[in-house]
Amino acid sequence: MSGVRRLGARWRRRRPLRTRLALAASAAVALVAVGVCAAAFFVIRYELLHQLDLSLTQSATRVVQENRGEGPQIVAGECRFLSAPACAQVVPADPAADPEAAYLLPVSAPVREVAAGTRAPYFSNVTRFGHSLRMLTTPFGDGRALQVALRADPVEKGVRQAAVLLAAVGGAGVLGYAVSRTGLAPVARLTSTAERIAATRDPRHRIELPPGPPGRQDEVTRLAASFNTMLGELEQSVSAQRRLVADASHELRTPLTALRTNAELLARADRLTPAQRERASGALGRQIREVTGLVNDLIELARDEEPLPLVEEVRIAELAEHTVAMARTHWPRVRFELEVGPGAAEAVRPGVPARLARLLTNLLDNAAKFSPPDAPVEVGLTAYGGGGGLELSVRDHGPGIAPEDLPYVFDRFYRAEAARALPGSGLGLAMARQIARAHGAELTASAAPGGGALFTVVFGGEGP
Repeated sequence: MSGVRRLGARWRRRRPLRTRLALAASAAVALVAVGVCAAAFFVIRYELLHQLDLSLTQSATRVVQENRGEGPQIVAGECRFLSAPACAQVVPADPAADPEAAYLLPVSAPVREVAAGTRAPYFSNVTRFGHSLRMLTTPFGDGRALQVALRADPVEKGVRQAAVLLAAVGGAGVLGYAVSRTGLAPVARLTSTAERIAATRDPRHRIELPPGPPGRQDEVTRLAASFNTMLGELEQSVSAQRRLVADASHELRTPLTALRTNAELLARADRLTPAQRERASGALGRQIREVTGLVNDLIELARDEEPLPLVEEVRIAELAEHTVAMARTHWPRVRFELEVGPGAAEAVRPGVPARLARLLTNLLDNAAKFSPPDAPVEVGLTAYGGGGGLELSVRDHGPGIAPEDLPYVFDRFYRAEAARALPGSGLGLAMARQIARAHGAELTASAAPGGGALFTVVFGGEGP
């Protein structure tokens, strides 16, 4: 038995999905069709025989009413014709009381038992005069039984015709195989396209969709459309990965070159003056910190989700106060101002405190780099709406963001023309947006009224 199962499983693996689905669909359709036709056949057969039995019962009632006082006899014997009334004869329980004329219908022991009252009335099928007859045997009273028969061949012919017709209808269920294969032809095209993409490793391929309005597409077409969407996302992911590798290589090349130069210079420290050694050592330390920060930023950006075990309820106002205090230490020449609006002081959101602090730190560092010495960096925390929404904003009064740079400020390694001379790797804002989205928030950038840049983090009412 297990060998048969293994053979069946091996056959299924070797058959294409289209063939297996077509066979399964045709088998299901054939099974349903055969079941329905069989049920219809038995219902039709029962109804036809039931009508014939009713006719026999009516004929028996009429014979009883018309021949109540008569003895054993042949009442009518013309049932060999379709238009003739039913054959009828009265049979006594005692064979000695039979009439001299031979009976037209067969008289058996059960007939005598009905006449004697020891057996219930019954229907039976007999053959007389070369025709099939349906016969009713019922008590006639006073130790007699009445036999009534009608020709049954018209009913049998109707049953046979119904059987042939229903068998033809049930056999049409086999056509479900051809119909299924035709309906699953798009699946075959989908499979061939997927195999071609797998062979060429080129996500630019797309599956050709049949024309038609989007709202009237079938499931296979929607599957193909979803597959095309997935291919588009894959193409963008591959392009972004290649761009990230290229940008990271470009960004790492300069500090690594400087590191090697300063390291080689310090290797000949005996030829340098103390001031030269101090400058080279300081430059080497700055470059090491720059490369370390760049590598750490790349590692942070490679994380798609926040670690769930570290998620806790964070009071955003306290986090903002702590982060602003750290920024004042790191940027002593920049004035930071924090304003917490009504209802925002006690607001909490589920998240990772260190990651949320990193988000705000990146925004504050970006604002401090562009902020003039005499202008503050304004940090605001306000509650909005009745559902507990929270908005965190960071504004500087620097040159602002050029309209042509605004769509790209959150791209990895993107640096505007005005920012290329400033320190940084171009990953801070990209990392800030990733952290915001991981916490169910949205980070946007815009030009601030009156000049400068405005970055806004909007937390929903229910948190991530």
